[in-house]
Amino acid sequence: MRLFPCDRYQLPLPDGHSFPIDKYALLRRRLESHAKAGATLEFIEPHAATDDELLRVHDRGYLGRVMAGTLSREEVRRIGFPWSRELVERSLRSTGAAVDAAAAALADGVAASLAGGTHHAGSDWGEGYCVFNDTAVAAREMQARGAVRRVLILDCDVHQGNGTAEIFAADSTVFTMSIHGAKNFPLRKHPSSLDVPLEDGTGDDDYLRALDGALDESFDRAAADLVLYIAGADPYAGDRLGRLKLTKQGLLARDRMVLEAVRAAGTPLAIVCGGGYCQDLESIVDIHAATMLLAAAGDSSRKT
Repeated sequence: MRLFPCDRYQLPLPDGHSFPIDKYALLRRRLESHAKAGATLEFIEPHAATDDELLRVHDRGYLGRVMAGTLSREEVRRIGFPWSRELVERSLRSTGAAVDAAAAALADGVAASLAGGTHHAGSDWGEGYCVFNDTAVAAREMQARGAVRRVLILDCDVHQGNGTAEIFAADSTVFTMSIHGAKNFPLRKHPSSLDVPLEDGTGDDDYLRALDGALDESFDRAAADLVLYIAGADPYAGDRLGRLKLTKQGLLARDRMVLEAVRAAGTPLAIVCGGGYCQDLESIVDIHAATMLLAAAGDSSRKT
């Protein structure tokens, strides 16, 4: 299973910043240790997303302001990261990782970006630690290459994918499903193809029951040639920003449910990480690593 990490592209943040940037390097190292122990994982440097790729999704003026460092103070505040050349390069690589994972999934059956899930970025804005919308760019790029016609984006981050929903609002070839906390960020939720809002405190059983129905409906309606899965760690009970109460076992059951639905449909799957804001970074790594190892194990068993 091909993995596309971009943690070597540093993102300088001020002391005390709430975004846990170190989780990505920790995740890569954890997975490298599994690879040394025999897991079928290959680590590949992602390309930097190109202007052509980005402009299929994002407004030219917004892209120009990001690249030149001329975002307004309000735009920078909304993104949540201070602008820097490093931020631009990191965002380009993270977006490129999703594109590369989508292409690899079409060739291999499953692949993953070890970053991303930047679903709050809309056509002409960034928001909530999201500069460019990686899954939207990946979907549009695979369509532009003629590799797929229809795409399903399964968003299991705890926050609603408002940017993704806005980008594809008028595009019936991309089906967007978001299962999220009803009262959580963002305040303004653009309607997805299918939204599954959950009350604060929702635990494993109710979450998995809701997801089961959402997956059935999504696959029936999407008729997709490719699935992009945002496997957020932030529905975890220990997450600072999540407000749901899933256990690690419940999140692994979520992943298994998604993987089984994808395999039943015979559809290639590209995974991106999504959010995770637990104070204990090792818990975030546990959740993301479990997702990747489950996907790799299933891919290996299918090919033997």
